[in-house]
Amino acid sequence: MSINRAPKSGFAAEAQKKINSKYSEELAAECLEWVKEITGEPINTSGDMDNFYEVLKDGVILCKLVNAIKPGAVKKINESKMAFKCMENLTAFVDVCIKTFNVPNQETFQSVDLWERQNLNAVVICLQSLGRKVGQYGQPSIGPKEADKNVRQFSDEQMRAGQTIISLQYGSNKGATQSGLVMGNTRHM
Repeated sequence: MSINRAPKSGFAAEAQKKINSKYSEELAAECLEWVKEITGEPINTSGDMDNFYEVLKDGVILCKLVNAIKPGAVKKINESKMAFKCMENLTAFVDVCIKTFNVPNQETFQSVDLWERQNLNAVVICLQSLGRKVGQYGQPSIGPKEADKNVRQFSDEQMRAGQTIISLQYGSNKGATQSGLVMGNTRHM
């Protein structure tokens, strides 16, 4: 937790415990290994939460990562350890992920997720998603391969034939009747 926050209790503590339970040390270590390989920075690649947080919290390594993939992606990397400067780095990283590498919004994180150690799993998900997208830039990728589009072309005749078939998704009303219903009678439970 951040030094500036009171310890969570009650429902907030339970919710934080549930969020933390989704964190995978193996996936985090894989992400840090990938970051180390691309950036060439001498970072500790242990996947425990404390190390993952300490390596990435200021956003400098993350900005260097996207600059190593695509030079000039982040214009200015703030080396200062002041909170708002570090959060600017994190925001710049996420913006580049979305706008340059087409990482979906739902697979990114907010800067407070990392800076205040709220949701480190979201950071792992973002790094994996970025890792899938960078193959086109000649970089090694991580995580499962992204699916390719399977566009199908149907002729007009096939489209008309498909409109005449009643799908099983519409259900069936065979055997349904209103026998036994008497108007005005109350429902007995």
